Amino acid sequence: MVDSDGLLSVGHIRKAHGLKGEVVVRLTTNRSERVAKGARLTADGRELIVATSRPKDSDFLVRFDGVADRNAAEELRGIELLAEPIEDQDELWVHELIGATVFDQHGTQRGTVAEVQANPASDLLVLDSEMLIPTVFVTEFTDGVVMVEAPEGLFDL
Repeated sequence: MVDSDGLLSVGHIRKAHGLKGEVVVRLTTNRSERVAKGARLTADGRELIVATSRPKDSDFLVRFDGVADRNAAEELRGIELLAEPIEDQDELWVHELIGATVFDQHGTQRGTVAEVQANPASDLLVLDSEMLIPTVFVTEFTDGVVMVEAPEGLFDL
């Protein structure tokens, strides 16, 4: 998700942990550097800077600068964490795919990406035509155009 300032949703604070201001953060990104020491996040219009972070099961225990006790940590419960997009030319970013035009390997336009749906096997491009295309079939993404190499019959469903 992208907010009006161009920030991306990268996770949320689940709850306070312990007495010294730590919180449990569930990331919605695979980029753990989002909670690395010194990382800057935005939450409810407030900047939070990561002081410490460590993995805990599938979450992270994070302490932010200025959040010194459990009461301050409890005030952050349920808040969505936003961050600036990361520039990485080797990655395919969901926020860049929205609105892109999809063409198959034969040059046939298949629609526009309306959303990207999380799926355990492979995330799915949801086209404006409601067609679903697994992202494993994406071969190229350049300047708002997504090229896919889809198996025979995918578009006949």
